Amino acid sequence: MIQIFGTNKSFDCKAAQRFFKERRVPFQFVDLKEKEMSAGEFDSVLSALAKKEGSRADALDAMIDKSSKNYASIAYLDDSEKEGKLFENQVSLLKQPVCRNGKTEATVGMCQKEWEGWL
Repeated sequence: MIQIFGTNKSFDCKAAQRFFKERRVPFQFVDLKEKEMSAGEFDSVLSALAKKEGSRADALDAMIDKSSKNYASIAYLDDSEKEGKLFENQVSLLKQPVCRNGKTEATVGMCQKEWEGWL
């Protein structure tokens, strides 16, 4: 089952939902404003991205929305502090959508080519 984490106001989240709907792929949309990712979900997304990015620090960097108005609050933190700050501020700092295919595959942002590989 594919999970999409994001907010209803995000155009990219709407586009991700449309991508899977058009292909008749069942998915679960989780609105981060109503229910944020649990520690386990967050960790599995980070671990899945770390496999692709090469390291946990690179994966964490890929998850941060650098265009967020709150980016300055995380930009100059130590890598050890960034993970906690991102987890605590998922709505305002997380790049959306976060798509998860089981516990082993995940993407942040629009990654249609990768999603096609999931189908």
